[in-house]
Amino acid sequence: MSEMVMVVDDEKGFLHLARKILEKEGYRVITAESGAEALEKLRRTRPDLILLDVMMPEMDGWELCRRIKGESSTADIAVAMLTVRDSEEDKVKSLGLCRADWHITKPDDFKKIGDTVRWLIERSGQKKVSVK
Repeated sequence: MSEMVMVVDDEKGFLHLARKILEKEGYRVITAESGAEALEKLRRTRPDLILLDVMMPEMDGWELCRRIKGESSTADIAVAMLTVRDSEEDKVKSLGLCRADWHITKPDDFKKIGDTVRWLIERSGQKKVSVK
């Protein structure tokens, strides 16, 4: 498996855990601690999937997603909002206003991230969905 996943989250602990889990599953992983860092890395690399936290300082995940989906060079990269925010309003904002491909509630068991990423990459060409 050679798919590349970018994980964007301002929590270093989550980035470390996500990298460890995803690399164990065979994915190449790039991390970014901010929206600005993610945009810079997207100028140099093209991941198959971006896992994007909503709640980040300076530029929240929804703004970053709008920017990614608004650029012709990155608009077709699959973006999944991976967040603890689970209201219907949050899902509408992710899927509708920001044009994310998925809105996923962060699992209590972070080992499920590998399964979730595999599922998302397999379905990257399908309709937008919300997963719990």
